[in-house]
Amino acid sequence: MFMSRTPLDSLPAVDILAAGRTSPTTASATARTSSLPRPSYLQGSHYLARLEQQTHQRALAQRQRQDAQEKNGTSLPSDKPAAAPQQQSYLGIARDVIERTPPHEDDDVMESLPSRWSAVKEDRASGLDVLSDGLEVKYTGPRDPNEREHEARAIRADQPMPVQCGLYYYEVTILGRKHNDTLIGVGFSSKSASLNRAPGWEPESWGYHGDDGHCFQAQNVGKHYGPTFGYGDVIGCGVNFRTGTAFFTKNGHYLGIAFREVKGKLYPSVGLKKTGEHVRVNFGQTPFLFDIDSKEIRQLEKEIEQADTTKLAPPLSETELIQQLVLQFLQHDGYVDTARAFAQEIQSEKQSLCLDPNEEIPGIDIKDDEDANNRQSIRRAILEGDIDKALKHTKASYPQVLEENEQVHFRLRCRKFIEMIRREAETNLVGAGGPKGNHSTSHISGNNGHAQPRAVEDMELDEDLEDLDGAQRDLTQDALLYGQTLQAEYLGDERREVHTALNEIFGLMAYPNPLKEAKVAHLLDRKGRVAVAEELNSAILQSLGKSSRAALENMYAQTSVLLDDLAETGGPGAFVTLQSVIDEIDTPKQGF
Repeated sequence: MFMSRTPLDSLPAVDILAAGRTSPTTASATARTSSLPRPSYLQGSHYLARLEQQTHQRALAQRQRQDAQEKNGTSLPSDKPAAAPQQQSYLGIARDVIERTPPHEDDDVMESLPSRWSAVKEDRASGLDVLSDGLEVKYTGPRDPNEREHEARAIRADQPMPVQCGLYYYEVTILGRKHNDTLIGVGFSSKSASLNRAPGWEPESWGYHGDDGHCFQAQNVGKHYGPTFGYGDVIGCGVNFRTGTAFFTKNGHYLGIAFREVKGKLYPSVGLKKTGEHVRVNFGQTPFLFDIDSKEIRQLEKEIEQADTTKLAPPLSETELIQQLVLQFLQHDGYVDTARAFAQEIQSEKQSLCLDPNEEIPGIDIKDDEDANNRQSIRRAILEGDIDKALKHTKASYPQVLEENEQVHFRLRCRKFIEMIRREAETNLVGAGGPKGNHSTSHISGNNGHAQPRAVEDMELDEDLEDLDGAQRDLTQDALLYGQTLQAEYLGDERREVHTALNEIFGLMAYPNPLKEAKVAHLLDRKGRVAVAEELNSAILQSLGKSSRAALENMYAQTSVLLDDLAETGGPGAFVTLQSVIDEIDTPKQGF
């Protein structure tokens, strides 16, 4: 992108360059994260969305600690997840807009999913060996002469089944012994349950046993439940925290409810009784034999379809309510022309559906609004990448907004720098293939991303710009000078978010063409304009004494909060997120 005679790999490892790279620590954390189980039936669920967000925050915190160590030679003791950045509105949908009491650091921590049999000695009885990748366990016999051969031995998973996920399911494949008298139990237990006998025989444990097909709950006497099982069979165990029930499957077939009133922090568990017995567990690392996805999707769709919408906003029907919400959103966000077109479409639709040709269908009047027109012009300028025009219009129509919202002003200026880099990169793409498109450097460098001495910068800048043609030279020089201005202005700013934002955008200059670099190309994505436009629009609305959010945004946010509350104890909200519902709108439904 920018000319240099110094190879990129030999440049100093300063903040603006590190911003565009993935540290080894982060890469290893990402690799570990990708290997964790992600059961298919939890895809799109509130729990998994929160868990992945938490995992990302922890990886980010780990990277920040590593960066601090490299810079200061010290370590940060905290292993808490990084604070979640406030999510901005995107395409008119505000993610976090309902005010709540700030949570404690330990609140809302999502428990991880079981991923293997526990390696902790206290979580498995003697005589059991954990093999392979931690997913297999084998009974090698008692190691203490005083232990009785006929007693079974049990083991727990490394994590409990998270209540927040609403439903948990895993499968066990029976390996090792081909005899018919396999004495294996599959089930779950609490942390305090004894592991010296099979699950179901001890207090706070539940199990389905293969030798007799009985299920046991905290006692030696069981009840008939299903068929026996042995070598080669796949036994599934599921706990529905919403209904407080547990069920089992055999070779992909549902066997019915085995236990009721199940609750508490429970761990997947298996018991093995005879030497040589051997099982392998699937916690969601691979597809399940039982079609748990279809079972839960059917139940979820049934509950959603049964929801009564007649009392949402009488006398409006569901369709009319949606139309009014969309219209209000378009007007609120300054899409006046689009609102008029939508209103005309609504009226045309009503006329075509009206059975009485003499009935007059009232139109929807979208009044001219000077502020709406101004906001529309400002938004359009940002969405076109013309930040200077947006700043000019804002200062002319709403001069106090940028003064009273310094953070919004800062983000606009950062976006201006990004657009300058984008224009230079696009120009570079047109002329790609020559030497001009194959080199890179950053003249905004130095310790901690601060500016170099002025004389040194000017000398290096002049030398490099001599190699560029006129148009490209102007773009490059403008970007460099504006970047230097930004850096100098915020040189003494101690806010982490400011420092991080500047490092990110200055890191774009470390690549031959950032549009081709997956690590940083997202910063140049046009979608970033939308977030900036909406943030400025909200600030303008607040300055006018109007709500910064449309009714549709408020409804979305309120529904998100309600789903959060419903999901805390594994209720119906655990199985769905608003985003998953939106994603399914244009997806053809499959039959079951």
